[in-house]
Amino acid sequence: MIEAFFKEMDERWNSTGKNRIGLPIIGSTALFLQSSYDRGTKDSDVLEVVGLTEQIKKTLLSLAGPGTRLAKRHKIHLDIVGQGIPFLPHPPLFHPLEKLNRQVKNFQIEVLDITDVVVSKLKTFRAQDVDDIRAMVLLNFVDARKLVQRFLAAKEYWLMDARSEELPQYIQNLNTVLRDFLEAEEIEIELPPWI
Repeated sequence: MIEAFFKEMDERWNSTGKNRIGLPIIGSTALFLQSSYDRGTKDSDVLEVVGLTEQIKKTLLSLAGPGTRLAKRHKIHLDIVGQGIPFLPHPPLFHPLEKLNRQVKNFQIEVLDITDVVVSKLKTFRAQDVDDIRAMVLLNFVDARKLVQRFLAAKEYWLMDARSEELPQYIQNLNTVLRDFLEAEEIEIELPPWI
C-alpha cells in the first residue's frame, strides 16, 4: 500500500528537474518499509532536508498531503517534518530503498534505520510508539547495546537544544525499553546540572 502511494506520487509529479528529490522517510512508515511489521497508519513522515525548497514542499503537500485525492485513495498522506523536531542521533542513519527507487524516476527514497526510529519514538512514547518498539524487539531488529549508543548520539545533540530539559523523561523511556522489552540492564546517563 505504501509503495503504491509513492509510485502514484511519482507518476503524478510534474517536474522538469534532472535530479531526483530526496525523500528521507522517518517514523512508523520507515519500519513498515524495512520489515514485515504492519499496522494501520494515516501518514508517512518525510524528514525535511537541506535542498528541499519551499516550492518542492508546497508541491509535495498539494499532491500527497492531507485531504488530497492521492491521500484519500491510499488512506495515507505525506507530512513534512522540520529537521529539528524529531529526537534523532546525529547524524541519522538512512538506507536507500533500492527496489522502490528503481521503480520511480523523480524521487530518491530513503528510510531511517530501525534503531534510529526506535530512538526517535522515545521522545513521544505514546501507546502506538510503544507498540512499534515492542514489535521491532519481537522481530529481533533491536540490539540493546546499539540502542544505547544511538540514544547517546541523540542526547549529545539534544543537549544544545532548548528542549534539553525533556531528556530525563527520554532516559526513563529508554530504560523502560531496556528493562521490560529487551530484558537488559537499565543505564545511568549523566546530564549537566542545569537540566
